[in-house]
Amino acid sequence: MREEKANRRKFRPATVWGRLAAFVTVSALCGVLVAGLLVPAVVVMGSAAQGTSKLFARFPSELTVTPPGQVTKIVAADGSHLASVFDENRVAVPLEKMSPNIRNAIVAVEDYRFYEHGGVDTTGILRAVISNLRGGRQGGSTITQQYVANVINDHLMAEGRHEEVVLNGQQKQLSHKLREMKLAIALERQFTKDQILEGYLNIVFFNRNAYGIQAASQYFFSVDAKDLTLPQAATLAGLVNGPALFDPVARPEHSLKRRNLVLGAMLEHGYITEQQHNDAVKTPMGAKLNPPKQGCAYAAHAQYSATSCSTRCSAIRPSATPLTAGQTRSCAAA
Repeated sequence: MREEKANRRKFRPATVWGRLAAFVTVSALCGVLVAGLLVPAVVVMGSAAQGTSKLFARFPSELTVTPPGQVTKIVAADGSHLASVFDENRVAVPLEKMSPNIRNAIVAVEDYRFYEHGGVDTTGILRAVISNLRGGRQGGSTITQQYVANVINDHLMAEGRHEEVVLNGQQKQLSHKLREMKLAIALERQFTKDQILEGYLNIVFFNRNAYGIQAASQYFFSVDAKDLTLPQAATLAGLVNGPALFDPVARPEHSLKRRNLVLGAMLEHGYITEQQHNDAVKTPMGAKLNPPKQGCAYAAHAQYSATSCSTRCSAIRPSATPLTAGQTRSCAAA
């Protein structure tokens, strides 16, 4: 009797048919992408595919990429740092100032075919669908698609349209995915792979105290992005998939498991040797929190000076006119 109940639990027709329908839908979508976009001369057959193709055609084919908001430094007339203010704790850094460990780790775990595809990886989509049909949980979005999604959300937040922000795959509808795919392909024609990877690592959310890899490196490990060790980089690369679930401080066991999964992916795809993998797996998490300091309470000078500066610079809004890395605003000019 127990065996019969177990078998009934394993075989759920509605679930099986639902997953099969999802597989067929994504397969058709891949066909649309290949036939309808990459080879425009090919006529897409079938009413469902035609409808998807028309929907796909209505989406914009260009994405305006603007630098995301960063930390604003308030300085005195002599150039000394008084205080910092921000909506999102972020300090953008160029790719060459990011450790190769984090660059390799994020590619290995999020999109190991990143340097091979043109923005959309149809092989990855089908692989993810098959995995999900078997009960797994795998996404098919490339790094470029994730970058597009982050840029779109950043624009919406800057415009105050918070209710339109779509955070994860479960919230996304077919229209969201189609728009991301089309814009990802267009973005690959506009920027190099390294430019896209740099933009992604500078905008991606790691924690409410850490936006972008530099802020995340400082917050979780008190080091700059260029100095991340292999275990540290693998921890942060694993974090982007679930910032709350894989937080190395709040959920160290989940974070450790995820970190080792990233290290396994790096080994599998040739980014590290077996010895490097084994040594990194044995390394303790070693989180060393360095919370960001905002406002005049943390000013380096006397409190009256910081308060005066804060009053004179009260109109400054870091999200309205974001600075590039290393820029500051002076109270003397406020």
